[in-house]
Amino acid sequence: MSAIFPHDDDQKTLAIGTRSREASRRNGTIHTAILPASGFHLAEAYHQKHALRGRPELMEEYEAIYPSFGDLLASRAVTRVNGYVGGYGTCESLREELDGLGLSPAGRKRLEDIVCSRGTGKGGSTGVACPVD
Repeated sequence: MSAIFPHDDDQKTLAIGTRSREASRRNGTIHTAILPASGFHLAEAYHQKHALRGRPELMEEYEAIYPSFGDLLASRAVTRVNGYVGGYGTCESLREELDGLGLSPAGRKRLEDIVCSRGTGKGGSTGVACPVD
């Protein structure tokens, strides 16, 4: 089952509209529930930053910067890199923000190699799983 949990009426309206538009575009029914948001619970630690954990050379750099697991989870840079490693974002968008991600020169090169060697990434640009403020 898939679901969207809007926090207010505006988000609910957007979700309903998007679901309806996609159903029309696909000429079918979208079985995504739209339910009110309630409490949010973080997944277990082993689920956090899953894509980044598959790149220990990058993960180790961030663990050195953020020895507290809570600080690592809260880091915008870590979240952005996890998204890039997971296939979200383009080489161009990475290069625009690479200076602000806190990686060593070797880490920067490794991340750039990962992202730029695969083409445009999922969605062709920075995606919803990797939002920009």
